Amino acid sequence: MPHTADLRVEAWAPTAEGCIGELVHAVVGSFADLTGAQVVGERACTVLGVSDADLLAGVLEEVIYRMDAYGELPVALAIARIEGLDGARTVAVRFRMADAATAVLVGAVPKAVSLHDLDLRAGPDGWTCLVTVDV
Repeated sequence: MPHTADLRVEAWAPTAEGCIGELVHAVVGSFADLTGAQVVGERACTVLGVSDADLLAGVLEEVIYRMDAYGELPVALAIARIEGLDGARTVAVRFRMADAATAVLVGAVPKAVSLHDLDLRAGPDGWTCLVTVDV
């Protein structure tokens, strides 16, 4: 990104849920090597939104919150099928978390998800998503 405190990430997958998962892995991988990180447990949450893009932002915000509040990063995640219709969307997420202190930092840590140019959409070859995170 032109602004030095932004990171733009794009991901793709056959499903919307898979696309969100790929994006989470890409964002976390941009700043942390979790290869030797110590797993500390599983956490679950349900994210609410009015659109699929809102769900994408909500899942990433949950990752950033858990890192800031609990010092944990997801080494794996399982995303349930997105439910609801436009105006009331939900997705349940289960994270397998590692202690961030046991990870190797390799880049700038995200501070927030930008809603500018946030996108999650279906295309002829599957789903793509784009997000900008403030670092």
